[in-house]
Amino acid sequence: MKNEISIGLLGLGTVGSGVAKIIQQHQQDLHHKLGAQVSIGKVLVRDTNKDRLSSLDPSVFTTDIEEILNDSSLDIIVEVMGGIDGAKSAIEKALRAGKQVVTANKDVMAEYGHELLKLADFEKCDLFYEASVAGGVPIIRTLEDGLASDRISSLMGIVNGTTNFILTKMKKENMTYEDALAEATELGYAEADPSADVDGIDAARKMVILSSLAFSTEVHLDDVLVRGMKEIRDGDLELANKFGYTMKMVGSSTKDEDGIEVSVEPIFLANSHPLAAVNNEFNAVYIYGDAVGETMLYGPGAGSLPTATSVVSDIIAACRNLQLGVNGKRAHSAQHVRVIKPESKRFSKYFHRLLVNDEVGVLSKMTSIYSKHEASIQSVMQSPAGEVDKAELVLLTHQISRQQHLDVLSDLEGTASVISHYRIEGEETA
Repeated sequence: MKNEISIGLLGLGTVGSGVAKIIQQHQQDLHHKLGAQVSIGKVLVRDTNKDRLSSLDPSVFTTDIEEILNDSSLDIIVEVMGGIDGAKSAIEKALRAGKQVVTANKDVMAEYGHELLKLADFEKCDLFYEASVAGGVPIIRTLEDGLASDRISSLMGIVNGTTNFILTKMKKENMTYEDALAEATELGYAEADPSADVDGIDAARKMVILSSLAFSTEVHLDDVLVRGMKEIRDGDLELANKFGYTMKMVGSSTKDEDGIEVSVEPIFLANSHPLAAVNNEFNAVYIYGDAVGETMLYGPGAGSLPTATSVVSDIIAACRNLQLGVNGKRAHSAQHVRVIKPESKRFSKYFHRLLVNDEVGVLSKMTSIYSKHEASIQSVMQSPAGEVDKAELVLLTHQISRQQHLDVLSDLEGTASVISHYRIEGEETA
């Protein structure tokens, strides 16, 4: 049993400052839980002379990462500096030095998580990454521990607070996309360059992490179907409301006997679905397990203290393992061979918005294309398009494969102008 556990903190930005604050302010609680004092021994910063709000002793600051990674007195390395190459290298060096590692880095874990977890197994070290997905929502620990006895068949979630904030403002306050994005940026929910968020890449990385863990399979970023917010067109939110749906940027993954499918895209969710009520910057993950059935975790998806809470929870887990001498005892190797479903095995409902010539027989021409591809239509709505001799058709399909969906759109483009199309998720599809 150790009387003191020392931490090397790589980064003192938004999350790093939150980690330092919680550790300093919760000393009595930490000692009670662990039977040891937890202290921050060294902190990597860019400028040791910078004025900081942190109450840490300035003597712990260093600009030399090697000084931290080579310090034998440090038991746990906490990586919260961001980026990919430098962070990956630091995690590798820390593990090879026999140190326990905690990271909040979704980019590294999505791109190199399988490789790093194998290294952690080999070196008999812990690598925890709760804060890499959904900020303060304990989804990683829930999948690893809380639902360890169950077999997860599907999960879907709102895992990007920026896009959820924008869509909430567009729906609730009739904001334009540009105005909602500007407010998100002003409030700190969006980066100066928001492309990773609005193009769906940030959410895709998180879905890689969740899907790999939930299905015990190596899921890669290239396996994820990604459609960003640029797919949304004027009138789409109003159309969703008219049919009893809410538009959300949703990450979804399922596993069955045909393999795994993972996607991130703007979809129409039934208003009765629990995820439809998740607004603003909040995140939520909806899980379906064979035994537990349906369950959902909800909470703040970002922010200094919410994310730092997840980091410190991982620190506590690593400390407990140190005290028990059981670090690196949890195997992370994939149980199942990676099989990604082809388009012909991915089934859903779709909305198709079509701009057509308002003339006799046009609907018959459209529906014949669906019949050609054996794509069943559930309902059709026609309305004026605001242009002379033009009409808008909205067709809702029954469950069809994505391949049928793509084949129908390909044929439709030769006879009409396709405005947009959306996948629908209802409560029954989880």
